[in-house]
Amino acid sequence: MKKFSVVIAGGGSTFTPGIVMMMLDNIDRFPMRELVLYDNDGERQAVLGEALEILLKEKAPDLKFSYTTDPKEAFTDKDFCMAHIRVGKYEMREKDEKIPLRHGVIGQETCGPGGIAYGMRSITGMLEIIDHMETYSPDCWMLNYSNPAAIVAEACRVLRPNSKVLNICDMPVGTLRRMSQIIGKDPQDLEVRYFGLNHFGWWTSVKDKEGHEYLDQIRDYVAENGYLTQVEVDTQHMDQSWQETHKKAKDLLAVNPRYLPNTYLKYYLYPDYEVAHSDRNYTRANEVMNGREKEVFSAARNIIEKGTAVDGGFHIDSHASFIVDLARAIAFNTHERMLMIVENNGAIANFPDDAMVEVPCIVGNDGPEPLVQGKIPAFEQALMFQQVTVEKLVVEAYVEQSYQKLWQALTLSKTIPSAKIAKDILDDLIEANKDYWPELH
Repeated sequence: MKKFSVVIAGGGSTFTPGIVMMMLDNIDRFPMRELVLYDNDGERQAVLGEALEILLKEKAPDLKFSYTTDPKEAFTDKDFCMAHIRVGKYEMREKDEKIPLRHGVIGQETCGPGGIAYGMRSITGMLEIIDHMETYSPDCWMLNYSNPAAIVAEACRVLRPNSKVLNICDMPVGTLRRMSQIIGKDPQDLEVRYFGLNHFGWWTSVKDKEGHEYLDQIRDYVAENGYLTQVEVDTQHMDQSWQETHKKAKDLLAVNPRYLPNTYLKYYLYPDYEVAHSDRNYTRANEVMNGREKEVFSAARNIIEKGTAVDGGFHIDSHASFIVDLARAIAFNTHERMLMIVENNGAIANFPDDAMVEVPCIVGNDGPEPLVQGKIPAFEQALMFQQVTVEKLVVEAYVEQSYQKLWQALTLSKTIPSAKIAKDILDDLIEANKDYWPELH
């Protein structure tokens, strides 16, 4: 079986150790000959890189491993680039969350003004990585799961339309895992139908391989409990904020009981509730910095200090196995069925062809082929059209360096109550992002 050369762009991410361990756990399914970490923050990446070097010498001594800040070294002779970058790191995420809250608007990583601010930063970073990949390994595929995925995917469609970029999100994988716990099934045995945008959609079917439909059973559970299961609370050590997010799904279902909702819809359907239950001084960014960030880097330093990764504290990011499934689908033409973010082109019949939608696809060595979902109801169609227009305006604002279009994008977002508040938030975001955004006119 062929062995592959992989670069992880965003090597200094707290998710990198878990993904590396997940790939090692699946190395019989997806053999690797080389793994390289790439990041523009060499100091941060070096901590994880040194620890992972120790781990890989113990677990996979034949795998060539390195970490670098040199694009040529990182991207030369690569089959796959796995991209999970965070431009501005958690410092900027904190501003994304806290600046809108000062104006009484929800501050969130991928939704509303926080997601728009993050998207404006991410476009530049993604374009740089795509260009490095195409310069040094033109046949390489990028598996992109960087947030905010919807804006990033639209930017790739507009600015790099012929690039070999696959956009995917782990959120549906996590929700499907919770659905499988509700009905006592293995998630690998379930097939779903789903339509929407990234972080903005609905499940219309959840069947097992024999064709038994579980939508009603799951809906009854979600109506009482949301997606929160005791299994997740006990085994995933889930932060309280995520527990609240999964519980809130019951209120989303109440608004639209025919389909199972994506949890991120709470930011659009209940923004007043989210603002009222937010701590303006301690947001999710602080929770991550004081939790996952410290834990992962502490584990890395512990491994370096001991010189061994045995009982070192890195954990397999098992839900991220979708990354290996996607790479295998491309490499071995497996025709894996996966939820992907793709150009619509008729997959949703009554929605614009040039919208980047999230739907089930069959993935082979030519990339994803969307499965037709037919026409969608007016309520969902109207919500999606409003949101996809926000995303398109953000990318147009980036390309044209247009203050007006970014103001329009913020004004159109369901999370912001007026054009005046949108303008006030925009002016504050411009100041906070002056080192990252293109200058707007």
